[in-house]
This record gives sequence, structure tokens and C-alpha cells, in this order.
Amino acid sequence: MTGPEVLDVARDGVWTLIRMSTPLMVVGLVVGVSVALFQALTQIQEMTLVFVPKIIAMFLALLVALPFMSEALASYMARITEYIVAG
Repeated sequence: MTGPEVLDVARDGVWTLIRMSTPLMVVGLVVGVSVALFQALTQIQEMTLVFVPKIIAMFLALLVALPFMSEALASYMARITEYIVAG
């Protein structure tokens, strides 16, 4: 592999990582802001209150996004194997 091919593989890997992590990060952000807003409105200052809703929401988002994530990983692996086979 030449230098530009290695950079292409690395760039594809970073973009695959971003595409896979974006749905979970957005869900975590939305739930975190919602719970923080709820805490600010009710003046409940419990630090552990954020974790349980965020974990449940991210788990449900993972179940929903799992087909998309597996397809993204499979296409990335297919591109890598094409580079390996091509030499």
C-alpha cells in the first residue's frame, strides 16, 4: 500500500466511526439536556439522576441503530478487503 492509500483507509475509518457514533451521541445529548432542564426547573440537584435515563435511552437508540451501524461496518470492511486483495 502506498501512502495515499493508507490515508484513504484511515480517513474512511474515521468517517465510519463518526457515522456510527453520531446517533448515540445525539440521543445522549438530547436526554442529558432534557434531564438538566428538568433539574433546573424543579431545583432537584441530584447528580445521579442523569445516568439512568441516559443509559436507557442510549440502549434503546443502540437497538434501533444497530442495523445501520452493522451495515456501515460491513461496507468499511469490504473496502478494506478490496485493498488487501488488490495488494
